[in-house]
Amino acid sequence: MTNEEIKGNWNQIKGKVKQSYGDLTDDDLTFTEGKFDEMLGRIQEKTGKTKEELREEIAKW
Repeated sequence: MTNEEIKGNWNQIKGKVKQSYGDLTDDDLTFTEGKFDEMLGRIQEKTGKTKEELREEIAKW
């Protein structure tokens, strides 16, 4: 899944991420264009997963 596809489906994906990782806040899951990697870094810090693992997980949703 590309960053553009994720951006297009983000509201649905955000809900699923919050269900999976309840300690993430809306601030953690907010991103603007060009900030996707920064947002993944925030999620990575809280979950201990690599960015690639997170991308793969998000692509499954």
